[in-house]
Amino acid sequence: NPDLKPFIKHGGKLILYHGWNDPAISALNTIDYYEAALRTTGAAETESSVRLYMAPGVQHCAGGPGPDVFGQYGASPTSGPGDPAHDMYAALEQWVEKGQAPGRIIASKLQGEGSARHATMTRPLCPYPQIAKYNGSGDSSDAANFACTAAK
Repeated sequence: NPDLKPFIKHGGKLILYHGWNDPAISALNTIDYYEAALRTTGAAETESSVRLYMAPGVQHCAGGPGPDVFGQYGASPTSGPGDPAHDMYAALEQWVEKGQAPGRIIASKLQGEGSARHATMTRPLCPYPQIAKYNGSGDSSDAANFACTAAK
Protein backbone atom coordinates (compact mmCIF):
# COMPACT_ATOMS: atom_id res chain seq x y z
CA ASN A 1 0.00 0.00 0.00
CA PRO A 2 1.68 3.26 -1.06
CA ASP A 3 -0.48 5.30 1.35
CA LEU A 4 2.03 5.88 4.13
CA LYS A 5 0.08 8.64 5.87
CA PRO A 6 -0.92 6.52 8.92
CA PHE A 7 2.67 5.25 9.28
CA ILE A 8 4.10 8.76 9.04
CA LYS A 9 1.43 10.18 11.35
CA HIS A 10 2.67 7.79 14.06
CA GLY A 11 6.25 9.00 13.60
CA GLY A 12 7.39 6.12 11.41
CA LYS A 13 10.67 6.25 9.50
CA LEU A 14 11.47 3.81 6.72
CA ILE A 15 14.65 3.02 4.80
CA LEU A 16 14.22 0.90 1.68
CA TYR A 17 17.08 -0.51 -0.37
CA HIS A 18 17.27 -2.66 -3.46
CA GLY A 19 20.17 -4.13 -5.41
CA TRP A 20 20.30 -3.19 -9.08
CA ASN A 21 21.49 -6.76 -9.90
CA ASP A 22 18.65 -8.50 -8.06
CA PRO A 23 17.75 -11.53 -10.22
CA ALA A 24 14.64 -12.39 -8.17
CA ILE A 25 12.73 -9.10 -8.04
CA SER A 26 13.22 -6.21 -10.43
CA ALA A 27 14.72 -3.15 -8.78
CA LEU A 28 12.24 -1.14 -10.83
CA ASN A 29 9.43 -2.58 -8.67
CA THR A 30 10.85 -0.87 -5.59
CA ILE A 31 11.33 2.40 -7.48
CA ASP A 32 7.72 2.14 -8.69
CA TYR A 33 6.53 1.61 -5.09
CA TYR A 34 8.52 4.61 -3.84
CA GLU A 35 7.20 6.83 -6.61
CA ALA A 36 3.64 5.62 -5.91
CA ALA A 37 4.16 6.57 -2.24
CA LEU A 38 5.29 10.05 -3.35
CA ARG A 39 2.11 10.46 -5.42
CA THR A 40 -0.28 8.91 -2.87
CA THR A 41 1.16 10.22 0.38
CA GLY A 42 2.58 13.45 -0.98
CA ALA A 43 6.17 14.23 -1.81
CA ALA A 44 6.94 16.37 1.25
CA GLU A 45 5.48 13.87 3.72
CA THR A 46 7.12 10.88 2.05
CA GLU A 47 10.53 12.53 1.79
CA SER A 48 10.37 13.50 5.47
CA SER A 49 9.98 9.87 6.55
CA VAL A 50 11.15 7.52 3.78
CA ARG A 51 14.50 7.01 2.04
CA LEU A 52 15.21 4.68 -0.87
CA TYR A 53 18.75 3.53 -1.65
CA MET A 54 19.61 1.70 -4.86
CA ALA A 55 22.71 -0.48 -4.50
CA PRO A 56 24.78 -0.85 -7.69
CA GLY A 57 25.93 -4.37 -8.53
CA VAL A 58 24.12 -5.89 -5.55
CA GLN A 59 21.94 -8.95 -5.97
CA HIS A 60 18.98 -9.95 -3.77
CA CYS A 61 19.85 -8.30 -0.43
CA ALA A 62 23.59 -9.06 -0.80
CA GLY A 63 26.13 -10.65 -3.09
CA GLY A 64 27.09 -9.69 -6.62
CA PRO A 65 30.01 -7.61 -7.86
CA GLY A 66 28.93 -4.40 -6.10
CA PRO A 67 29.56 -3.16 -2.56
CA ASP A 68 26.99 -5.11 -0.57
CA VAL A 69 27.80 -4.38 3.09
CA PHE A 70 26.11 -1.32 4.58
CA GLY A 71 24.81 -2.47 7.94
CA GLN A 72 21.74 -4.29 6.69
CA TYR A 73 22.79 -7.34 8.76
CA GLY A 74 24.16 -5.49 11.76
CA ALA A 75 27.14 -3.23 12.29
CA SER A 76 29.46 -2.65 9.38
CA PRO A 77 32.67 -4.64 9.93
CA THR A 78 34.65 -1.86 8.24
CA SER A 79 33.53 0.98 10.51
CA GLY A 80 32.30 -0.65 13.70
CA PRO A 81 28.88 -0.48 15.32
CA GLY A 82 26.76 2.61 15.36
CA ASP A 83 28.32 4.52 12.46
CA PRO A 84 25.36 5.98 10.52
CA ALA A 85 27.64 6.90 7.60
CA HIS A 86 28.34 3.17 6.95
CA ASP A 87 25.48 1.39 8.71
CA MET A 88 21.91 1.66 7.44
CA TYR A 89 20.49 0.40 10.73
CA ALA A 90 22.44 3.05 12.70
CA ALA A 91 21.28 5.69 10.18
CA LEU A 92 17.66 4.65 10.81
CA GLU A 93 18.19 4.68 14.57
CA GLN A 94 19.72 8.18 14.41
CA TRP A 95 16.78 9.36 12.28
CA VAL A 96 14.19 8.00 14.71
CA GLU A 97 15.93 8.98 17.94
CA LYS A 98 17.68 12.23 16.99
CA GLY A 99 15.70 13.48 13.99
CA GLN A 100 18.75 13.42 11.70
CA ALA A 101 17.64 12.13 8.30
CA PRO A 102 20.18 9.95 6.50
CA GLY A 103 22.05 11.19 3.47
CA ARG A 104 24.61 9.10 1.67
CA ILE A 105 25.58 5.77 3.21
CA ILE A 106 28.91 4.17 2.33
CA ALA A 107 28.69 0.56 1.15
CA SER A 108 31.70 -1.77 1.11
CA LYS A 109 32.72 -4.84 -0.84
CA LEU A 110 34.60 -7.06 1.59
CA GLN A 111 37.11 -9.80 1.00
CA GLY A 112 38.90 -12.17 3.36
CA GLU A 113 37.96 -13.70 6.69
CA GLY A 114 38.32 -12.71 10.33
CA SER A 115 41.04 -10.15 11.05
CA ALA A 116 42.15 -10.31 7.40
CA ARG A 117 38.74 -9.06 6.21
CA HIS A 118 39.08 -5.77 4.35
CA ALA A 119 37.21 -3.55 1.92
CA THR A 120 38.23 -3.87 -1.73
CA MET A 121 35.72 -1.26 -2.87
CA THR A 122 33.52 1.39 -1.30
CA ARG A 123 30.75 3.35 -2.96
CA PRO A 124 28.20 5.84 -1.68
CA LEU A 125 24.56 4.81 -1.72
CA CYS A 126 22.59 7.98 -2.40
CA PRO A 127 19.01 8.79 -1.43
CA TYR A 128 16.88 8.15 -4.52
CA PRO A 129 16.57 9.80 -7.01
CA GLN A 130 20.18 10.93 -6.54
CA ILE A 131 22.96 8.80 -8.02
CA ALA A 132 26.65 8.39 -7.18
CA LYS A 133 28.75 10.12 -9.82
CA TYR A 134 32.51 9.61 -10.13
CA ASN A 135 34.31 12.95 -9.89
CA GLY A 136 36.77 12.00 -12.64
CA SER A 137 39.93 11.56 -10.61
CA GLY A 138 41.25 9.23 -7.96
CA ASP A 139 40.60 5.57 -7.30
CA SER A 140 37.22 4.53 -8.72
CA SER A 141 37.00 1.92 -5.95
CA ASP A 142 36.96 4.63 -3.26
CA ALA A 143 33.68 6.27 -2.22
CA ALA A 144 35.56 9.49 -1.47
CA ASN A 145 35.85 10.06 -5.23
CA PHE A 146 32.08 10.06 -5.78
CA ALA A 147 29.37 12.62 -5.09
CA CYS A 148 25.63 12.17 -4.80
CA THR A 149 24.05 14.17 -7.62
CA ALA A 150 20.69 14.59 -9.27
CA ALA A 151 20.03 11.92 -11.87
CA LYS A 152 19.72 13.21 -15.42
